[in-house]
Amino acid sequence: MESTRLLLVRHGETAWNADGRLQGHLDIALNDVGRAQARRLAAALADEREPIDIIYSSDLARALQTAQAVADATGAPLIATSALRERDFGAFQGRSFAAIEAELPREAERWRRRDPDWAPPGAGESLLQFKERITHAVCALAAQNIGKHVAMFTHGGVLDVLYRAATGLGLQDARTWRLDNAAINRLLWTPDAGLTLVGWADSFHLEDEARDERFT
Repeated sequence: MESTRLLLVRHGETAWNADGRLQGHLDIALNDVGRAQARRLAAALADEREPIDIIYSSDLARALQTAQAVADATGAPLIATSALRERDFGAFQGRSFAAIEAELPREAERWRRRDPDWAPPGAGESLLQFKERITHAVCALAAQNIGKHVAMFTHGGVLDVLYRAATGLGLQDARTWRLDNAAINRLLWTPDAGLTLVGWADSFHLEDEARDERFT
């Protein structure tokens, strides 16, 4: 059966991740920890048993910087696309959930309940809109690369949507899976079955400090 192997990675850490601030479409760069994570990830993927054929990345700096480290290490071509961006959080971008909850408790409650139709004020995306955008983009890229090993560098919300799509879970089901920065996640795409889960949240490479020495 024709298939596309997908290797999915959330960007390395940023200062706003550490502070608990919503980034959304705001363009925040990696911090020192994130850059170290990208180096370790690059070393691990350079040693992949199945070489990466092509890399797609969100065009936001935190994802693109992570992807570039891997492109440099593997020699795979890198294409940036806005289609892999995080959910647009509208006017909530740059703020913490605690601050939003204190100022707008009703809006925060709808967010907490993962209301699929609710969108953050200021032209933010609803979960349904976000899911449609991401699943369409990822499946379209997979269909363009049948038989290849494709890496995608993106964001936590994107990975959450893709995990749900691959496992049949709904948008409001409680999350029990990890969305770690710079961890390796694997899906398979086929024309008949769509997305299926292969492996998730592999972070062995982030625990091996010796890998850092290869890409300092």
